[in-house]
Amino acid sequence: MESFKLYIDGNFESGAACFSSLNPATAQPWAEIAEARGDEVNRAVAAAKRAFHDPAWRGLTAGARGKLLLKLAELVERNADELARIETLDTGKIIRETRAQIAYVAEYYRYYAGLADKMEGRTLAIDKADTETWTRREPVGVVAAIIPWNSQLFLSAVKIGPALAAGCTLVVKAAESAPAPLLAFARLVAEAGFPPGVCNVITGFAEACGTALTTHPDVDHIAFTGGPETARHIVRNSAENLSKTTLELGGKSPFIVFEDADLDSAANAQVAAIFAASGQSCVAGSRLLVAESIKDKLLAKLVERVERIVIGAPDDAATQFGPLCTQRQKALIEQVVNRSLAQGARLVCGNQAIDSPGYYYPPTILDCSKVPQAESVVRELFGPVLSVVAFRDEAEAIRLANTTDYGLAAGVFTRNLALAHRATRDLRCGVVWINTYRMVSPLAPFGGYGLSGHGREGGMEAALEFTTTKTVWLRTSDEPIDDPFIMR
Repeated sequence: MESFKLYIDGNFESGAACFSSLNPATAQPWAEIAEARGDEVNRAVAAAKRAFHDPAWRGLTAGARGKLLLKLAELVERNADELARIETLDTGKIIRETRAQIAYVAEYYRYYAGLADKMEGRTLAIDKADTETWTRREPVGVVAAIIPWNSQLFLSAVKIGPALAAGCTLVVKAAESAPAPLLAFARLVAEAGFPPGVCNVITGFAEACGTALTTHPDVDHIAFTGGPETARHIVRNSAENLSKTTLELGGKSPFIVFEDADLDSAANAQVAAIFAASGQSCVAGSRLLVAESIKDKLLAKLVERVERIVIGAPDDAATQFGPLCTQRQKALIEQVVNRSLAQGARLVCGNQAIDSPGYYYPPTILDCSKVPQAESVVRELFGPVLSVVAFRDEAEAIRLANTTDYGLAAGVFTRNLALAHRATRDLRCGVVWINTYRMVSPLAPFGGYGLSGHGREGGMEAALEFTTTKTVWLRTSDEPIDDPFIMR
């Protein structure tokens, strides 16, 4: 088996123990993973705190930090095939996507390299003639970046990139499910030349590792991607030392198709929205809201498209659809789908066994128009299950779209530009795709409302999340203050 170690204070180490990581396509162990517990967490945070104040990092100019990020981007790009191989083995994501996604991750590091020297303060036009006042953008401190298993090199880049650009230091915790890609990425951090302790990469289980990290008094900011329940624990854990948090928590995203939409384009985008990555995406368009008059026609196109999806081994370049990451997730999806069917949902396609030793669950469509509160409609499944609900008019479409505690993303398909603008205004979510879906860019902020979290990743907004504002007052007069007992 391959072996992956923790990266703490510039050294690779075996940790307190080790555990096996399973290949989701075969359900067999393929890698041995070093496990961090309390001692390793404490040393990683201590290293990050020391590095934050060390002139070897703190004394670098913003431009010098940017050059290190450029080197990291170059290394990610150069090693994209190997990182993709590891991510496919460990998570079950198909190789055609891991290769493309990791190559694009390099662009995120390049973008934040360019932003490192552009996080500017400003001069304030204060109403006091004898005073100059300005603000400075300063790094917030030690960041705990907690990363889920899915798209982890991308989801870590949108935290590591802006945090390092801002001058912070990090302890990056990979999920205990499929952590190998991030531990492999740590080798590139070392090769890029970042000073020891600036970026530490660990993994471990909830209590021994996750709780120890999120309750640590020397952690200044927690950047988390995952589910709302875990986020609630993290927020409680952070309360003692009032760590700042940014939370990206997934969603139950509506995909709205109006009567005038191009149905071929909508069907293709809906397949991308819910069946790409086997539905294991925080922005999965898992709720299809479709005008009643075109529902049957659109469903027919979807079924025809789904029947052509190539299901197979994730390391085969021809495969379009691979396994789920864990057996637990597969079992949960099966239970929820069966409960939805018992509640009156109609099975359009899918929900059949796939002859494979891995954790495969087929692309599945449920027509829930007669039971709009079926369990598959209201909870995030993190899998390839599409719930379909018909609407009569625009008002009902928007009402159904907003009938959720989540608010991460939405898709809107229409040729009517005025309708598209109205829907964008009225949808309560952080990202709206119009006549497309599942597009990202380093320049574009990403985040949600409600149970989808707070804070933004991507764009300048993400960089500013890892800074704090310092206001500086300089009195230019040599004359004594008139009355020291009155606030000026």
